[in-house]
Amino acid sequence: MTDKLALLLRELSNEPGLTQRALASRVRTSLGSVNALLSEAKSAGLLNEDATLTPAGQKYLEPFRVDGAVILAAGFGSRFVPLTYERPKGLLKVNGERMIERQIRQLREVGITDITLVVGYLKEAFEYLIDLYGVKLLYNPDFSTMNNISSVYHAASLFEGRNMYLLSSDNWMQENLFHTYEPGSWYAAVHVSGETREWVLHYNKKEVITGVEVGGRDADVMYGPVYLSREFSAALLPALKEAYRTPGKEQYYWENVYLDLLAAKKAPPLSVNLQPDGVIYEFENLEELRAFDVSYRDHSDSKAMALISEVFQVPESEITGIECLKAGMTNRSFLFRVKGRAYICRIPGEGTEKLIDRRAEGESYRAIAPLGLAEELIYFNPENGYKISVYYEDARSADPDSEADLRASMAVLKKLHSAPCRVSQRFDLGERIAFYESLCLEKGEIPFLDYAEVREKMNRLLSWIHGLHRPETLSHIDPVYANFLFTGEGIRLIDWEYAGMADPLIDFAMATIYAEKDFAYAKRLLDYYGDTDVPRERAEQLVIAYMALGGFLWALWAVYKEALGVSFGTYPLTQYRYAKEGYAHLAKTVKEL
Repeated sequence: MTDKLALLLRELSNEPGLTQRALASRVRTSLGSVNALLSEAKSAGLLNEDATLTPAGQKYLEPFRVDGAVILAAGFGSRFVPLTYERPKGLLKVNGERMIERQIRQLREVGITDITLVVGYLKEAFEYLIDLYGVKLLYNPDFSTMNNISSVYHAASLFEGRNMYLLSSDNWMQENLFHTYEPGSWYAAVHVSGETREWVLHYNKKEVITGVEVGGRDADVMYGPVYLSREFSAALLPALKEAYRTPGKEQYYWENVYLDLLAAKKAPPLSVNLQPDGVIYEFENLEELRAFDVSYRDHSDSKAMALISEVFQVPESEITGIECLKAGMTNRSFLFRVKGRAYICRIPGEGTEKLIDRRAEGESYRAIAPLGLAEELIYFNPENGYKISVYYEDARSADPDSEADLRASMAVLKKLHSAPCRVSQRFDLGERIAFYESLCLEKGEIPFLDYAEVREKMNRLLSWIHGLHRPETLSHIDPVYANFLFTGEGIRLIDWEYAGMADPLIDFAMATIYAEKDFAYAKRLLDYYGDTDVPRERAEQLVIAYMALGGFLWALWAVYKEALGVSFGTYPLTQYRYAKEGYAHLAKTVKEL
């Protein structure tokens, strides 16, 4: 709860000579209450008769001195793609000033210099701020898998026994809302007219929050900076630490912990700091930023936006409807519209330039063009892998558990394998395994303790397959079910970046392990595909061998990507199991092993 006497002393300390009417506005109370507070302060020796602070008044304020600030800057900012593919949202400029720099500057203006940024996504981009403003960086290793509860958890020691601002890097304040002294914990708020999906506040006459609900109408909502006193943090942090360790709460905001305490009537007092319109801004997307800062209408300083503008010969302002699509395991993509039609722009992910031959990908697209199987390309750059393709509005991905979808998908693969398409690149599992292995070793040890033993088994599989002299056709290599699109124009098989000449049976193996299915599932795919060039028993053996080798390969791939900071959860473990179980299965029937 706000100490009104301390608040009055702070305002007089900042601006001696304020009138009682001005004090009433700043202390958010009546003229009568201000008069009573002034009398109380003078009687206690905190104010002189001319309403200037005495040494005792200054001492009274000291427990309310703000010790520092933590700025949350670990998140990706998916609603701001493609800008946030190139820099974190907090580093975007608004009216010529980066949002996070504006907050740092405003903090420093009131004497707050102990500032820590909790970083994660593109953490290196914030490093320059250490030299420029003397801030500290704190890395949140959970940034890609948890919500902001993890950032506050990792910064918990900074709040213990201290008065702290808790800020978001992507807020922009027209006015400086910070102070050297804060007489009580608060959450900034604004009034929203009409319907809102923000967190709506309910509070009493003393402006202390009594309840919060998601959504409402014509309401005051949580919006912007937060100030937490040492007493507030002492009550919040134990509950926050427990929530952080509780399965199922990975997507908690730190505010969810406060709401749980509020519901249990255990929450410490938190006041509403209601601000007028035009003071606090939380830009939700590029369209909102364009409306506020006209420079973003045609010059967003984004490589992807500049490319689209050039390809379609339109100003950036005509690129609308931008949406982040779920990131793939190799690339990042977003949806956009130009002149009423939807497209997808693909941006290669971290380390992709070492993993994918974009010239070979381009050659594959050219080779299959007569078949009408792939997505319609608008632009492809073989140098950097940027791709723009048509977005199929009513399309759906294949269902890996639908027999009809599997039959249709296998028919597409058969059409591909039967076509006289030839490309110069091969997809050689032995070469790819050795390559990914070398990349992993450059980054450190491969973490599987039985790796040498499993590697030797994979070598035996490769030798056995090599001795069979298998024929090669153009194979997709990445027939994950999300890549089979059922559209009004028929089935499209998209994303050909791994395609190359290979034993066509490899596509059944890859389709199975991508879906994390078993050997019986792979055999079903062979049933739906129909005859192959070898007897059924041999075909099944080869598919299982390719599942083992493919699992081994993608486990190495994931280990390398994780060394670059991209988390894949249990994926490397699942793929590594295919290698071990596939070999064990084949060793029972293939005498050469």
